[in-house]
Amino acid sequence: MEENSPLSLVGGVGIAVVSSFINGSTFVLQKKGILRSHKAGKTYLSDCVWWTGTLAMIVGQVGNFLAHNTAPAVLVTPLGALGVLFGAVLASWILQEQLGLLGKLGCVLCCCGSVVLTIHSPMSHSVLSRAEFQQRLLNPVFVTYVTLVLLLLVLLIGWLSPAYGKSNIMVYVGICSLLGTFTVPSCKGLGLAAKDVFGGDTSPDNAALFLFLSLLGILLVSIITQFTFINRALESFSANVFEAVYYVTFTSSVILATAILFKEWEALGALDCLGILCGFTTVSVGVTLLRVSQEAALTWTPAKTKDK
Repeated sequence: MEENSPLSLVGGVGIAVVSSFINGSTFVLQKKGILRSHKAGKTYLSDCVWWTGTLAMIVGQVGNFLAHNTAPAVLVTPLGALGVLFGAVLASWILQEQLGLLGKLGCVLCCCGSVVLTIHSPMSHSVLSRAEFQQRLLNPVFVTYVTLVLLLLVLLIGWLSPAYGKSNIMVYVGICSLLGTFTVPSCKGLGLAAKDVFGGDTSPDNAALFLFLSLLGILLVSIITQFTFINRALESFSANVFEAVYYVTFTSSVILATAILFKEWEALGALDCLGILCGFTTVSVGVTLLRVSQEAALTWTPAKTKDK
């Protein structure tokens, strides 16, 4: 297994951080656009703020593609917590949502957890060629996992979404999070296939071109589906609650999928695995506090009791 250069890792982390901040603005801007359009009695497709959020999402996805092809996925994906932090600060300004003491504590935990994840994440790629990536795709364990994910998506989109989507936030969250099983591996695979398709002096072989086009199609379908259900969720639920739950479930789904496919965990010792678990738990608690702070307050004085 080859080690990534320190410069490559720093570049990957830097791109991931910038992308996280850009992605953190998408839900806020799209929610603002939806609120503005509802107030004006128009569709959000005609609102410029919503389109600004959509453009930010596209730029963020491009950044994620670059980051996942520069640094290990298990390192890049959890850094999305910084986007939640930035989104909370932006929401307090654009959506006039207050960031209380609990929210500020959540921001601190997000930063600390992200640092812990960065320190303990693997410093190497386990898949370095398109041929090896193709071989990993045919692994029976990964094929079984993808089959189960597809069955769950069919169930969620075909039955649960029409019946319970507007009343249960976990339906939309589940759809968008499970799609992370396809988006992140597709980003990594596209980068490897592109080297064979566009990087050589000779014409690419059919296998490389087929893989590239297939992964590109899967990535586009996954992103468009996520985009559709994210906006449905923002129409029915708080952007704060959705973003928090979505981050935790999406990150969990991606880490599980990449652990099965790329096996980046093989490069880690027990101490690093424990560090990543603690870091992810810290980030999850921080995200939860960020969103709970919108509906709860921490006070230093006891609650007043009713006179008997």
